[in-house]
Amino acid sequence: MRIFDPHIHMSSRTTDDYEAMYAAGVRALVEPAFWLGQPRTSVDSFVDYFDALVGWERFRASQFGIAHHCTIALNPKEANDPRCTPVLDLLPRYLAKDGVVAVGEIGFDSMTEDEEKAFSRQLELAREFALPAMVHTPHRDKLAGTRRTLDLVEAAGMEPGMVVVDHLNEVTVDVVDEAGAWMGFSIYPDTKMDPDRMVAILQRRGLDRVLVNSAADWGKSDPLRTRATGEAMLAAGFTEDDVDRVLWRNPVEFFGQSGRLLLDVPAADQGATFAGNSLLRGERA
Repeated sequence: MRIFDPHIHMSSRTTDDYEAMYAAGVRALVEPAFWLGQPRTSVDSFVDYFDALVGWERFRASQFGIAHHCTIALNPKEANDPRCTPVLDLLPRYLAKDGVVAVGEIGFDSMTEDEEKAFSRQLELAREFALPAMVHTPHRDKLAGTRRTLDLVEAAGMEPGMVVVDHLNEVTVDVVDEAGAWMGFSIYPDTKMDPDRMVAILQRRGLDRVLVNSAADWGKSDPLRTRATGEAMLAAGFTEDDVDRVLWRNPVEFFGQSGRLLLDVPAADQGATFAGNSLLRGERA
C-alpha cells in the first residue's frame, strides 16, 4: 500500500513518526502552514517557519525516504491578529519556491471579517501563481462556513477543481461535491472523521475528488490514520486499486496541478547535513 498524506504537520512530529510512516507505506506528503499553538508575536516568526518548511523539513523527510512538499499561507486563526497580517505581503516570495504545491491553509476559523479578507487575498495569490488552494473549514458553524467558503472561491474566479475544501464530514461533503471542488477528510483518533465513517462516505459517493489525510500535528492525532483508512476500505470490499486511487493517485492528481511535485527521493545518506546539521546525534560508543 503506497500512501501520499496530503495534509500532515511534520514539523510537530518526531523522527519515530517518520520511521513508522515509511514502514506503513507513506512515500510522500504535503505539510500545510498552520499556527504554532500559541500566538506568534511578529512576522519574523513566519519567515523562520516558512524557511524551515521549504528547507530543513524537506531534508528531514528525505532522510526517511519520504518526499516532502508544503503549502504556504497565513492561516485563518492568525488572520485575526494584526501582528501577523503583514505576512501577506511576504507570501509571494515563498509561493514561487520549489516544493510549494498550494496556497494553504486558508479559509475560516471563527468566520470573522478579518479572516474573510485574508482568505480572499490569498485566493487571489493562488490564481496569480497558478497554484491550488487548500481551504480549512471552521470547527463551529461548519455548514455555514463551508457554504461561505464556496461563495468566496467562486467570487475569486478560482476553478473548483483547483480547490480542496478540508476537514469535511457527513454534513458538509455534499455541498462541496456539488460545487465541483475536491473534498478533504481528516481522519482522527477521536474527532473530525474516523476510518469507518470515511468508508461509508466513499461507498455512498465514490472515489472521485477525495483526499484522505491524517492532519497530524502537536495535538492528539495519529500519522498512521491514512493506513488505517486503507485497511478499512479493503475490509469493506474495496479493491487494492481503489485504495491506491484514494491514498496515492488522487493527491498526485490534485497537487500535480502545481507542476511542482517531486516524488523521487534519492537514497538516504545518513551523513548528509542541512545548513551544517544532521539527524545524527554523536558517534556510537
